[in-house]
Amino acid sequence: MKFDTKLLHGYPVIDKMTGAASIPKYQASTFHQSEFPNKQQYTYTRFGNPTIEAAEQAIAGLEEAKYGVAFSSGVAAITATLFLLKSGDHIVLGKNIYGGTFQLVTAMLKKFNIEYTFVDETDIGEWKSAVKENTKMFYLESPSNPLLTITDLAEIAKIAKGHEILTACDNTFMTPYYQNPIKLGVDIVIHSATKFLGGHSDIVMGLVATNDSHLYEGLRTNQKIIGSIPGVEESWLMLRGIKTLSVRMDKASKNALDIAHFLSRHSAVKKVFYPSLDEHEGNRIHEKQSKSGGAILSFELHSEESVNKLFNNAKIPIVAVSLGGVESILSYPWTMSHACMSEKERFEMGVTPTVVRLSVGIENSEDLINDLKLSLE
Repeated sequence: MKFDTKLLHGYPVIDKMTGAASIPKYQASTFHQSEFPNKQQYTYTRFGNPTIEAAEQAIAGLEEAKYGVAFSSGVAAITATLFLLKSGDHIVLGKNIYGGTFQLVTAMLKKFNIEYTFVDETDIGEWKSAVKENTKMFYLESPSNPLLTITDLAEIAKIAKGHEILTACDNTFMTPYYQNPIKLGVDIVIHSATKFLGGHSDIVMGLVATNDSHLYEGLRTNQKIIGSIPGVEESWLMLRGIKTLSVRMDKASKNALDIAHFLSRHSAVKKVFYPSLDEHEGNRIHEKQSKSGGAILSFELHSEESVNKLFNNAKIPIVAVSLGGVESILSYPWTMSHACMSEKERFEMGVTPTVVRLSVGIENSEDLINDLKLSLE
């Protein structure tokens, strides 16, 4: 079954009880136990709910995994994954990661006596040299947020397996439509379903997929204990949104490539970060492991004044936190996605006050380019 068919038929989409063509919103906190004291499938929504379960089966099917687990947000999904570690363990992460992940690692893991090391994710040698006796997890994000740095997922997963180290990969930017980390050897795949999977800027939700039953049980336990389950409404909206993932991503990614070419030729732009550009570092690795450059790009302007002009003059993109909606979204990592990091840490990562991130939507590409042209000039 091809992916765009799988989006509509590759997981439960028909309600078994009524035959409804959409899994209903089982808006219930608890369920009558008609066969007490015998166990039944659904007892309490924190432990399981048919609508939430359908969302979990959806991400498992799309990532070609055996198991899926849903969470109240992308950060909740990351938290549950990192909480598979225990006191005394060590984790290695790429240094160019989402600010929320960075904050979670640096502010929370040390409270549980979990060590961490950040490495240049593009340098395979740094991953190798960072391995210690107590290293238990590699945490990957490719392309990274917001500079779209590329990690060779298959190569890093191979190194990890040689040392019996778990690998977890944030696949939010690429979605399972364009990139399948599990096929590349990764153990756990994480998504902020808030973004492209939901696709309409109207939910907050996270998803995790894995093929390992032991990891699944650990993630499921963390989901229950932390209480980080998504709402029924969010799960239903994700199920509705995901049906159009391929057509949305195809249009938005084509727009992003057109815009990346435009920006790379514009005198007001110092540098463009987009994986499908030949000059993008890691371009060949990305094309080997992904089917597209995706719908996110970042670019650097020459001054903060130029950034302010762009944000104040752009008419089509909304200026907001987040990404992955059908509408284009201009974001400013310096004060938005990476604001939780110190100024020194942001500069070390390359997130400067002149970097802009654009989540490209499904508008007409000529309109978007003309709007950016006028705003930059």
